[in-house]
Amino acid sequence: MFDAAIRALQQMLAPGFRSVLIKSVLLALVLIVIIGVGLHRGLSWLTEGGSGLAGTALGPGSTGPLAVMVWIVSVATSLGIVVGGVFLMPAVTAFVGSFFVDEIAEQVERTHYPADPAGKALPIVRASAEGLKTALISVGVYLLALPFVFFAGLGLFILFFASAWLLSREYFELAAMRFRPPAEAKAFRKANQSAVFTAGLLIAAFVSIPVVNLATPLFAMALMVHVHKRLSGRRPSQIEPRSASLIDRR
Repeated sequence: MFDAAIRALQQMLAPGFRSVLIKSVLLALVLIVIIGVGLHRGLSWLTEGGSGLAGTALGPGSTGPLAVMVWIVSVATSLGIVVGGVFLMPAVTAFVGSFFVDEIAEQVERTHYPADPAGKALPIVRASAEGLKTALISVGVYLLALPFVFFAGLGLFILFFASAWLLSREYFELAAMRFRPPAEAKAFRKANQSAVFTAGLLIAAFVSIPVVNLATPLFAMALMVHVHKRLSGRRPSQIEPRSASLIDRR
């Protein structure tokens, strides 16, 4: 498992991965900004509306204290959105990754498994639907765990293990569906759920690192391609990555 993780990390620095990395990071940043701006405006609107109702009910003398209260709530809202953005990163990366899984998988397969038959690209609708489903479940888990975040850090553990389960499930099935029908891919994951979840713990640790976690789709998909291959009885070729790239160019 750790060997697969090391191979995935090493390939993230390869020239072929750079364009995918740039695209996935930019899309993740755009989504985070859109979500942040939308939440901030929505919460600001609710805060201002609530202060207007409170001012009407309490009278003119409450204007000063209410203004201070609105300012405090606005600051707290902004901080909450920033913190929430960190916790929602698994959801964002799950959705973003669905658009680039085939580009990532193809490069891993070509570099490390050149003798094996190439996987079949997933329909974009199928891949994006899987990513959106995982993202929505991640948001639901985040909302359920949020009340426990300040209770002895229990919420943090819930989020970590939930991220490991959700992300390992998504990326493994996407890697498996390049070679198997969807139903068979899901059954294969369930039959190897311990190994898949263990790999998911590595993904959850990766997505927990600020800034670096923007590259989660690349690491997660590359890792799960290796995991799927090994569970299928395949091992990486002894051909060095540079030699493999030379062969491809020929």
